[in-house]
Amino acid sequence: MKRTFLFSMLAAGMLTACTQKNNQKVDTMENKNAPTVYLTREISPESLVRIYKALGVEAKGHVAVKMSTGEGSNPNYLKPELIKNLIFEVNGTIVECNTAYSSGPGDEQDDRNTSANHWKVIERHGFTPTFKVDIMDEEGEMRIPVQDSTHIKYDIVGTHMASYDFMIALNHFKGHPMGGYGGALKNLSIGCASQNGKAYIHSAGKMEVLDMSKLWTPEYIGDQDGFLESMAAAAQAVVDYFNGKKGIIYISVMNNMSIDCDCVDHPEPVKLEDYGILASTDPVALDQACIDIINNQQVTAKNDPTDLLNRIDQQHGIHTIEHAEKIGLGSRKYTLVSIDK
Repeated sequence: MKRTFLFSMLAAGMLTACTQKNNQKVDTMENKNAPTVYLTREISPESLVRIYKALGVEAKGHVAVKMSTGEGSNPNYLKPELIKNLIFEVNGTIVECNTAYSSGPGDEQDDRNTSANHWKVIERHGFTPTFKVDIMDEEGEMRIPVQDSTHIKYDIVGTHMASYDFMIALNHFKGHPMGGYGGALKNLSIGCASQNGKAYIHSAGKMEVLDMSKLWTPEYIGDQDGFLESMAAAAQAVVDYFNGKKGIIYISVMNNMSIDCDCVDHPEPVKLEDYGILASTDPVALDQACIDIINNQQVTAKNDPTDLLNRIDQQHGIHTIEHAEKIGLGSRKYTLVSIDK
């Protein structure tokens, strides 16, 4: 039997409170008609397939599985051994895009900012020849429409996205140096964007063509909330694109949760214990549920959410979720359903 747990969304300012408040439990209430977020505490190839099936949405046609294959020396990405059953179940192709940055002097072998280097990292991390893999912007980029044009007038993605009918956004939930956290919304936006698309989102619409001389300058990162709102808008564009085809679903794995993203070559140590896998047909609800889980972790010798919560707070990370709900991408209210027996 499924056991159902009902959670309320966080109050808008809860994650910007002090660490002590971040560690308080969230009150619960029944969220009638709210989207469902499924949960399993087991992190295994078999449970990844079970939670996909729990969604009741079949991945049809040419299936893209959007995930991060990890920066060269980052050990925290989702491993081939974990994802293999799901990829084979849906006959999926792992899709990626090139990064807009290099790893820095001495780490050139870890770069993913050119397709040639990216393929080397993908191979080194064990994704080829086991899986079909596609760098979507390897042969160019295309624009897709956005509903929210507050900052960006369109979303710039890899041309290969047009080849796919259905997308599974397979997210590794963790922190992120600029976004505060990385989950479904980041994977859909920055993750699916071409190099120019990444610059366009990061600069909140100011830089349509990547200018390496201005990377990480105030022109590129001067408007934090604009960047977060642009991520929400770009995520919605990708969701709309696949909803116009055969569909899209979202799965987040909460393991190896550093405060740094899989895109960071040498991430900070992991201080949180692995939690489980969550899935939903609503990316906003899914990200909110993961944030709520971190927010309710108790500090122990082996499990300390403090740094991750501070990173989310410092980067105003919750605002991506707030804006995504505001523009109609999804709901921060949800019903959490365990699929564990």
